[in-house]
Amino acid sequence: MITGRNIDVAFGPKTILRGVDVDVPFGKLVALCGPNGAGKSTLLSALVGDVPTARGEIHYGNTELRHMDAADLSRHRAVLEQSPTLSAAFSVAEVVRLSIPIEYPPTDTQVLVAKVIALLGLELFADTPVPNLSGGQRHRAHLARVLAQLTANRNLFGPGYLFLDEPTASLDILHQIEVMKTARTMARSGAGVLVVLHDLNLAAAFADSICLMRNGRVASSGKVGEVFTAQTLSEVYATPISVQKTGESPLMILPDYHNAA
Repeated sequence: MITGRNIDVAFGPKTILRGVDVDVPFGKLVALCGPNGAGKSTLLSALVGDVPTARGEIHYGNTELRHMDAADLSRHRAVLEQSPTLSAAFSVAEVVRLSIPIEYPPTDTQVLVAKVIALLGLELFADTPVPNLSGGQRHRAHLARVLAQLTANRNLFGPGYLFLDEPTASLDILHQIEVMKTARTMARSGAGVLVVLHDLNLAAAFADSICLMRNGRVASSGKVGEVFTAQTLSEVYATPISVQKTGESPLMILPDYHNAA
């Protein structure tokens, strides 16, 4: 399990995160939610080792993050950024293949590349340069990349962690659901999964727990039904929000569009 305790992050004189506690257990999907500027992406960046903490500790199991080098981190976690970029016009299959460790058997590598490309519905684009894809297709290609990395490392080194920063932002409804199903499947297969989400209904439908942030702090954390209450959400988002139970979906979250501030 990843544990973060009393995390502060500052950029120059500006403190972005203040006293944040967060856990990412194996086998669970944690949704990181909150308004724009709440510190969600900064917290994710701190947890994956991309930005330093000014205070606090982050542990991957018994190992403190600051004692892990880039090779250690690449074996234990896979990260999909908000806006991933490529420095060359690699094809979808090449991008996925490059994410797989060299120790992985070549035959298994071919099978894994084909599997994750099919999982993300990109079979027809396997040989297409990623820059030539639509925005949503590019995002799915990069998701295939991190899924391949995580799966290969799991087979070599054991379960790891998947970090997804707004993975549904450029996708239509069908592909949003498919991406979240895939993230949940990775959690059920043993990975610890942290997903930054703006869509509260997706978070309610797929997450095992919620970390709700506001102004660089954790406003509430716990099970979906404990965190996603009308009072808490209305306070955090500074606009009236109602929460309803509907059928098999645990909650339906509805802003009051007519009476919003």
